[in-house]
Amino acid sequence: MFHEDAPRAKSAGIVPGEDLSAFSVEDLEERLELLKAELARTEAKIVEKKKGLAAADAVFRTGG
Repeated sequence: MFHEDAPRAKSAGIVPGEDLSAFSVEDLEERLELLKAELARTEAKIVEKKKGLAAADAVFRTGG
């Protein structure tokens, strides 16, 4: 009684390495958009933290 294109229950999150063969094209596109958003968020946090490290380095840098 199960149909391959039946709506899937949304998981709690994306699982790296998960088998993607059961996902519909729409599900895969949604997953890709979520991953792109998470990548952008992660990259922004890296930039923010590097700025903080550079500022701290400038304060505590000693000449000589």
